[in-house]
Amino acid sequence: MRIHFIQHEVFEAPGAYLAWAEKQQHEVTFSQVYRQDLLPDEIDSVDVLIIMGGPQSPDSSPSEYPYFDAKAEIAFIRRCIDAGKAVVGICLGAQLIGEALLAKYEHSPQKEIGVFPITLTAAGINDSKIAHFGSPLSVGHWHNDMPGLTPESEILASSAGCPRQIVRYTNLVYGFQCHMELTTEVVRLLIASEEDLLLQSQLHQFVQLPDVIQAYDYNEMNNKLHTFLDLLECAYRRSLVNK
Repeated sequence: MRIHFIQHEVFEAPGAYLAWAEKQQHEVTFSQVYRQDLLPDEIDSVDVLIIMGGPQSPDSSPSEYPYFDAKAEIAFIRRCIDAGKAVVGICLGAQLIGEALLAKYEHSPQKEIGVFPITLTAAGINDSKIAHFGSPLSVGHWHNDMPGLTPESEILASSAGCPRQIVRYTNLVYGFQCHMELTTEVVRLLIASEEDLLLQSQLHQFVQLPDVIQAYDYNEMNNKLHTFLDLLECAYRRSLVNK
């Protein structure tokens, strides 16, 4: 399997997603756009596309982030979806998936930074790829926005601060507003990149102190994410057989 990551910032690292790909001995490639890497020329070299988060939004301009071309990424994501690839977006990546499917991202009701529980919806409980998450499940968060919804999409999980934590767009396309890939190392990078986190924790209900975020054991959520990815890979392989 060929796994391609789009990574927007060094501190928005793939964490448990990359650990899964390496454990499965998949071929891994990157477009590290913060280093001005190009997107792949052809989608034939991709089986699973994973789009990471970032401080950007789908509306961010080149003047704000000269290395971030939202339109190019959205077009590439749409090509992958149309070609039947498995596609997973995290945070900004989830919002870009929605945009690729003509669903406008929105601001989340609450800013969330830290570890807070998500609750599966009825659709989530019945989704064979995430039902094993259980409900509630404590997961990582680091966001202000949330992905848009298409008429066909279904919300699979929500939190007290954000109603769209996991969205299924198709059987092979999922958007995760939450960050189940977080590890202690990734969290350290995120905390270092964040300005005034102590002040934010005083102003926002769902922003935790750095020491609390750093001390959390992320293994359970990582393992459940790995199972989701195993199941997504199986679904993708079945889709190839049925073509």
